[in-house]
Amino acid sequence: MTDRDIEIARLLKRRLLQCVELIDMRVFGSRARGDGDRDSDMDVFVEVASADAGIEKAVRDVAWETGFEYLMHISPVIFSREDVESSPMRVSPIMQGIRREGVVV
Repeated sequence: MTDRDIEIARLLKRRLLQCVELIDMRVFGSRARGDGDRDSDMDVFVEVASADAGIEKAVRDVAWETGFEYLMHISPVIFSREDVESSPMRVSPIMQGIRREGVVV
C-alpha cells in the first residue's frame, strides 16, 4: 500500500469508529497487494458487532464521503461478527482472500 492509501484508510477507520461498533478493518485487493493503479478502487473489509440496513448505510456513506474527498472509490465489504465467526461466509473465497492478503488498518 502507498502512503496515501494508508492515510485514506486510517481516516476512514477514524470516521467509522465515530458511527459504528467497528471490530476489524482491512484493505484488501489490488491496493493491499501494491499492484493497483491510480484508478483502482480501495476494497475494504469492515467487521462490525452487528449489521443491519442502517449500519450498512452508515458504513457506505462514510466510505463514499471519504473517497469523494480523495477522488477514490472505496468499496466496503461489510460483515457482522456473527458472519465472521458462525456463518458459511467465514469459509468463503472472499474471506479467505481477506485473511490472506488483507492489511489491517
